[in-house]
Amino acid sequence: MATRSQVEKTVDSRLDAALAAGRARRDRGELARSAAYDARRRRLVIELVSGVAIAIPVERVQCLASAKPAAIRAVQVTGNGSGLRWQALDADLSVPDLVAGCFGSGLWMRSLARNAGRVTSEAKAAAARENGKKGGRPRKEREGGEAPRRPVP
Repeated sequence: MATRSQVEKTVDSRLDAALAAGRARRDRGELARSAAYDARRRRLVIELVSGVAIAIPVERVQCLASAKPAAIRAVQVTGNGSGLRWQALDADLSVPDLVAGCFGSGLWMRSLARNAGRVTSEAKAAAARENGKKGGRPRKEREGGEAPRRPVP
């Protein structure tokens, strides 16, 4: 069993590291200054201390996706800007994790790519027609340098 002084030493060292990490996040502007719910667009709008504002569709946030607007509107900024709290939903979210999710997580980036691929425009259609005149998309090579065979219609 650890002695009281060992526990205090461990807590003090972890507290110092946590405080330093919090100061670094604030310096990078990753903490929330305010948060609000835009009911018309169904988005959670977070203004960061850096002055950047992000708007996240509530459908993308698991604990908010099926919540009623009144419950989402009751968001509170906690932990000096490091968290968001919804008392009625018993839900807490980390602001730095939300920011990271918006600007780089694999899931978020795949979602953006999937949606971007669905966008249509005259320029995209013209490029596809030109590519089709050239034989279409190049085939991917298999190991051994052989291109996959297309089934004969």
